[in-house]
Amino acid sequence: MTQPLGARAAKRALDVVAAAVGLLLLAPLLVGIALWVRLDSPGPALFRQARVGRHGRVFRIHKFRTMREAPPPRGAPAGITVGADPRITRAGAFLRRSKLDELPQLIDVLLGDMSLVGPRPELPRWVATYPDALRAKVLSVRPGITDPASLQFSDESEQLARAADPEREYADVVLPAKLRLAVDYVDHATLVTDLHVLGRTLRLLFR
Repeated sequence: MTQPLGARAAKRALDVVAAAVGLLLLAPLLVGIALWVRLDSPGPALFRQARVGRHGRVFRIHKFRTMREAPPPRGAPAGITVGADPRITRAGAFLRRSKLDELPQLIDVLLGDMSLVGPRPELPRWVATYPDALRAKVLSVRPGITDPASLQFSDESEQLARAADPEREYADVVLPAKLRLAVDYVDHATLVTDLHVLGRTLRLLFR
């Protein structure tokens, strides 16, 4: 379902205001985390990675770096971090567990690459596997910092770590479920549903 122009404008206005206020209020926390990341291991505070956004445009997402700058372990699945990956730093383990590593994506919201709520942006390699009809629908909206799939798969890393083949588990089980949830979100998204998802996300973070 295509949202009316007024609804899209209201969503974008909420995104911009919330992201700007969030970055302002959280500035001391963001600076503190950045310093912690830098002190904990060599490398930059921020990690950037190509993701596919609205209408298939590739952008570089912002996250706090949670891993050492080292090659992946032999046999590790490409583009998937599972369980206790040895590259994850002490700071990174906490940031991943608390989801604070996602906070820099408020920058992506301000830049117009993302929304507060929307289907999570995937790596190009995974988007290439989407069925054509679903790809067009999911990419018709801005990707989000959170969405119903993020809530359902909040323990995704642990789920993949338990699988005999994490990459196959992601491709055959997790990704199709995420796609179904993304399509359902796009079909039924309203400002009210977005606020509901944000509320559920905050409850999950502070539980």
